[in-house]
Amino acid sequence: MTGTPEPFTAGDYEARMRQAAEAAAHAGLDGVLVAPGPDLVWLTGYRPVETERLTVLVLRRGQDPVLVVPTLEAPDAAAAAPTLALRDWTDGQDPYEATASLLDASGGFGVSDNAWAMHLLALQKRLPDTRYISLTEALPMLRAVKDPAELERLAAAGAAADATYEEIVKVPFAGRRETEVAADLADLLRQFGHSQVDFTVVGSGPNGANPHHEAGDRFIERGDMVVLDFGGLKHGYGSDTSRTVHVGEPDDEERRVHDIVRAAQEAGVAAVTPGIPCQEVDRAARAVIEDAGYGDRFIHRTGHGIGVTTHEPPYMIEGEEQPLVPGMCFSVEPGIYLPGRFGVRIEDIVTVTEDGGRRLNTTSRELVVVD
Repeated sequence: MTGTPEPFTAGDYEARMRQAAEAAAHAGLDGVLVAPGPDLVWLTGYRPVETERLTVLVLRRGQDPVLVVPTLEAPDAAAAAPTLALRDWTDGQDPYEATASLLDASGGFGVSDNAWAMHLLALQKRLPDTRYISLTEALPMLRAVKDPAELERLAAAGAAADATYEEIVKVPFAGRRETEVAADLADLLRQFGHSQVDFTVVGSGPNGANPHHEAGDRFIERGDMVVLDFGGLKHGYGSDTSRTVHVGEPDDEERRVHDIVRAAQEAGVAAVTPGIPCQEVDRAARAVIEDAGYGDRFIHRTGHGIGVTTHEPPYMIEGEEQPLVPGMCFSVEPGIYLPGRFGVRIEDIVTVTEDGGRRLNTTSRELVVVD
């Protein structure tokens, strides 16, 4: 995809809200309550300022969606989501009474995971017989299957992350702080169209053995293995890729560990097939690392979903029996982490197709030597 994609239409958002209300009803719920955050953006296109003032979208099958919103934010809400019915409240009024009147007094409702506890507890106080369940638990597939327009955006974000990697391996590593390389990564992501940079992990030497190491002040040295993990949002959809490079020529053990991770990542991607449980992707990647004797050094799940956020359901982990469905997008990112020494991780975003899986990241997974 080149240029800026066409924006989603009011019809697109209306269809998503109907889908959510229907899915909730099929799950035995009376509706869905959506707080500001990724669910609200995906369902309506509205991204309000997140404050202590209550904003909540109420979705129920057979009823028009209603957005409860502070009066001072109602103009922005009306502009962003013109087809939504608004119920506004002013400071000094009780927003929970306004919301409670939209709910069944003994109903069950799915609630977006990032809803504030103070708001949920206030609703429970007014409607003590209501029941609530997180959307991840109640409707894990709500945003998991992407339509063609979403897949285009994810592919564009992946291509921008790939272009970033192709450029970062040209910059000097030795003698520079991790934070300097991380700043280069952020600049490149923005240069290639990202409006938001969520993370730029640069884990050099022993720091690479921490999967979530944040770039620090350590000077990168010749002989270091360096884990690079970076991503953010382009056109509202996420990128997330990892590659591991080496400063100068690696030794035999470093090459061997990298080759094991590369084979594990290949096995995980090859396992992607419609209908298999998510856990089979994890099992396929993990088996390669376990067979090589490093099973206890692969210390995280194999993957996570991606969409309007860089981490969302589904998750590629043992125990997740949700079948893969065409249109799902998720990471495949096995790793080996040797405390005090180095780490290796390789990550691509993969989308499920009708007959397998397709990578959205296509840069080399070979061990690249940098200066």
